[in-house]
Amino acid sequence: MDLRQMEYFLAVVDHGGVNRAAAALRVAQPSLSQAVRKLEKDLGTELFHRVGRGLVLAPAGEALIGPARMILREAEVAENAVRTVGQGRGGRVDIATLSDMSTDPLSVWVAQFRAEFRDVRFRVEERDEAADVLELVRSGSCEIGFLAMPIAGGELVSEELVDQKFVLVCPPGTESYWPDPTPIEALTEIPFVMGERGTATRDYIEYSLREHGAEPRIVVEVPQRGAVLPMVLSGGGAAIIPLRIALDARHRGGVVRELSPGLSRRIGVVRRPGRLTPASTEFLNLSKRSLQAWLRGIERNVSRGHALIEAASLTALAADRRVRDRNLRGTEVRPQNQ
Repeated sequence: MDLRQMEYFLAVVDHGGVNRAAAALRVAQPSLSQAVRKLEKDLGTELFHRVGRGLVLAPAGEALIGPARMILREAEVAENAVRTVGQGRGGRVDIATLSDMSTDPLSVWVAQFRAEFRDVRFRVEERDEAADVLELVRSGSCEIGFLAMPIAGGELVSEELVDQKFVLVCPPGTESYWPDPTPIEALTEIPFVMGERGTATRDYIEYSLREHGAEPRIVVEVPQRGAVLPMVLSGGGAAIIPLRIALDARHRGGVVRELSPGLSRRIGVVRRPGRLTPASTEFLNLSKRSLQAWLRGIERNVSRGHALIEAASLTALAADRRVRDRNLRGTEVRPQNQ
């Protein structure tokens, strides 16, 4: 086996076929196919089943994904150590996360990082269960994982980051019905829009409501979390979602209320023991700085007399202005001839 074979194998896996992998890597399709066949010969087993003109991952290929990603990450670490110029400026960050955390807070951190380190690529694997996130990190398929704390499994290194706050979101025009904060017990028999049953976030919300004396009436279940807010804003029901996501609904006229008692869960990051790649190390450092800036902004606005949701909204608007100003100064998201 060699590194090029590992890279080509993972490209076929990630892009779903030889032609798309060859285009992404900018290599000739016959060269890529030959490298994959040579890898299979070296290993003495099929990594893909040939079905018609397509490829289907074989069990041996499934088993190779995690080790192959680790091999390439270790090669990157070695290369940067020798050259002493890595500094996170290139490479790839493989992340596992609970599905709802890919929107808040992970999407913000990834976007901020890419604005500064444009040569770094990301792959984000979403899972609904914490155990599945842990397995992706444990197997080496992903280098770091974001999920709710605490975790089971002492073989991984974990670090708590922040309390993720949840708030109530109701349709526009319902302001007079909902005090701020809203007592949780007042939510009994309120129609709710929620994610699929059995997911970590859905289980947490239902458990928390019942623990505080409210029995939710779930009228819509959606597998796509992005559909929750449009349904709420169109009058389909209420929802309980993370604060930062709720701010988007507030900007569109949605009614956002704190809950009493408040709902929050501790989220953190996990990784395997040992060194991270330079890109992942820098990504975590930037994410922590971003998180601290967000919390300081909210605290500053609260100290000026604003309630939590208003304070968070003002902090988010200030962050949006900074993004706009940065993009006006220069961004890669533009036609190449400009």
